[in-house]
Amino acid sequence: MSDVQAKTALITVEKLSKKYSTAVQNEWALSDVSLQINRGEMVAIRGTSGSGKTTLLNIIGGLDHQFEGEVHINGKSRSQQDERARSWARNQEIGFVFQHFSLLDHLTVLDNVMLPATLAPPKLERKRAQEIIKEPQKRALELLARVGLSDKSLVTPNELSGGQKQRVAIARALFFEPPLLLCDEPTGSLDSKTGQQIIELFQELHAEGYTVVMITHEDRVSLAARRVIELEDGKVINDYHHDLESKGGVQS
Repeated sequence: MSDVQAKTALITVEKLSKKYSTAVQNEWALSDVSLQINRGEMVAIRGTSGSGKTTLLNIIGGLDHQFEGEVHINGKSRSQQDERARSWARNQEIGFVFQHFSLLDHLTVLDNVMLPATLAPPKLERKRAQEIIKEPQKRALELLARVGLSDKSLVTPNELSGGQKQRVAIARALFFEPPLLLCDEPTGSLDSKTGQQIIELFQELHAEGYTVVMITHEDRVSLAARRVIELEDGKVINDYHHDLESKGGVQS
């Protein structure tokens, strides 16, 4: 990845606010949030339960389109996209990894990884996506090899450990080589050893050029990222970079 690419904004959030109306009161999940994440960064968005971090991920990922402010992903305005455009972006431009894996137990591991091809629109805009969808099984097998599960392609998810399930979910997220990986508490359901292995896999993917954004409340995830954005009560309270070659951090 070139220096020019690394400095290009992939995510731009400007004065983002999100309110949930309840029978009792109007609760602001996000309040006037502004930030930028550049192409090629590895970022942890950290906060306690209720801080707004998952709401932020849902808006960035196009899962939630009711908000105030501006959100641009890869140069495209979220507020100006219809559901069809958001669906296309979720299929080809963003890879999602969730805490509870979101695999389909009635499908084989191989078929789970190929799901993005099954759900793809008739016309694919990205050239790489057009190439991949011509041989979806070949692509899925390559990805299972990449995450160390070549021997598990024909089993179902209920025959796998938690760590193996998360590796399948990561393989699925990588199917169309999206520029952005959005991960919501990706180690939250795993023991410490397995969780560390998943963190190291994300670090490898980041080194390969993927932009990785991880929602977390865990120290081990925050320490693995080069940049940490902290949320509290729907607001950004801290934004800093780690010097990963030392034990300290460098404030930005």
